[in-house]
Amino acid sequence: MATRPAKPQRRRHFPRTKVCRFCADPSIRMDYKEPDILRNFITERGKIVPRRISGNCAKHQRQLTTEIKKARNIALLPFTVPRK
Repeated sequence: MATRPAKPQRRRHFPRTKVCRFCADPSIRMDYKEPDILRNFITERGKIVPRRISGNCAKHQRQLTTEIKKARNIALLPFTVPRK
């Protein structure tokens, strides 16, 4: 019987634990009137970045979503990026 060649050892990936920015630093205000902070949580296409990528806790992700939607409604943030 022929033996199989040994598989190369895979390196284990240990992802960095993500910490909620708003829990870590309570001085950061999440407000729809401050679009500079909210822009960090929106992609180039105008989509809201999900929790698993941003690292926010569930409570602050819900608050962030409502603040982004408020800012979009009064035109401080774009709904989508205009096509070229």
